Amino acid sequence: MSAASGTDAPWILLRGLTRDSHHWGDFPLLFSERLHGARVLTLDLPGNGVLHAQSSPLRVEAVVAYCRAELQGRGLAPPYKVLAMSLGAMVTAAWASAYPQELQACVLINTSLRPFSPFHHRMRPANYPSVLRMALASPGPRASEETVLRLTSRMERRTDAVLEDWTAWRLRYPVSAANALRQIIAAARYQAPRQAPAVPILILNSARDGLVDPRCSQKLAQAWQCPIEIHPEAGHDLPLDDGEWVAQRVGAWMAAQSTVWM
Repeated sequence: MSAASGTDAPWILLRGLTRDSHHWGDFPLLFSERLHGARVLTLDLPGNGVLHAQSSPLRVEAVVAYCRAELQGRGLAPPYKVLAMSLGAMVTAAWASAYPQELQACVLINTSLRPFSPFHHRMRPANYPSVLRMALASPGPRASEETVLRLTSRMERRTDAVLEDWTAWRLRYPVSAANALRQIIAAARYQAPRQAPAVPILILNSARDGLVDPRCSQKLAQAWQCPIEIHPEAGHDLPLDDGEWVAQRVGAWMAAQSTVWM
């Protein structure tokens, strides 16, 4: 097992609640191309995607342990760079806090962390019935994915194609109600440190996030003194709504941070 140097450390991509590697769509390829051929790997979190038969951990820290073990099991030693959204970004924050030497850079997209934001900002109250119905009442694959798309995207194009793709994927790799609930519990229980991790962090935020109040990212950026970029139109699933913008912002930030990896 060999460690990557600072300049070629791979990007690890982590998704959010009940989502998995498939839901990145073509973003990993776009991201790699825009960052000059950077190596990009996606990980499914336990309980999601190809790991849907596993139990989701009840603590974010346990998900960190899984990610570290999985990468090392693949023969890929640190350091890594991580781009993650929502629950995946919580995992990244916990990882950076506990093992800062393992991470070269972190990009956190539309996340929400205690103690910086109250629960009713971390998930908008208007969404509670939809989320609980989807998690506990099993409305069916297509209806569930319609709800996810409505809550997480502001895009006006490709909606039908995305919905069909997500529905087919849910049929193949269904996330159980128990695992969805376990992930919600893990997210609700996690509390980030008040002091920023000793890792360069960029925060990306969507001004029209319909699931999480945008103020969550903004308060985190203020508390941790991190740079933040705000997309004026995108929804919660920022890489879906405007992956090009995400790649451009990360590329510019990396260029500005280039001395860190020299």
